[in-house]
Amino acid sequence: MSKIDDRLAALGIVLPEPAVPVANYVPFTTHNGLVTISGQLPLQDGKIFAIGKLGGEIDADTGRYAARLCFINLLAQLRAATGGNLDRVTGVLRLGGFIASTPDFTAHAGVMNGASDLAVEVFGDVGRHARSTVGVAGLPLGAAVEVEGLFAIA
Repeated sequence: MSKIDDRLAALGIVLPEPAVPVANYVPFTTHNGLVTISGQLPLQDGKIFAIGKLGGEIDADTGRYAARLCFINLLAQLRAATGGNLDRVTGVLRLGGFIASTPDFTAHAGVMNGASDLAVEVFGDVGRHARSTVGVAGLPLGAAVEVEGLFAIA
């Protein structure tokens, strides 16, 4: 078992099968040691965990958990991109978070911490990353959160 697999097990995380794209794109691309992963929704057991808007029917704690689920789904794609070996990851370079929210919601950064905190829990210092987080009017399939990522691999 790999070091990252051991960490995931210790955190009680079982990676799902990578989600199939819902439109005309690929789930990830690789180029010169970089893996770009398309935005992942907060899927849990094959269903979207949080549908709606932050500041509306979704509270910040639920949004933070949804962002965590998005990162778990990013990891599933990343595992596929690395041939099943997450120990190949040498850097979580950037995460981009999209938060479906009401116009007056301003706690986007705290919601996105659900993904960012898990990146550091899983990868340690290699998981520290640059990040953008924006509020949007809506996301695919009504999801409350979507997270994309850029990773370095050996």
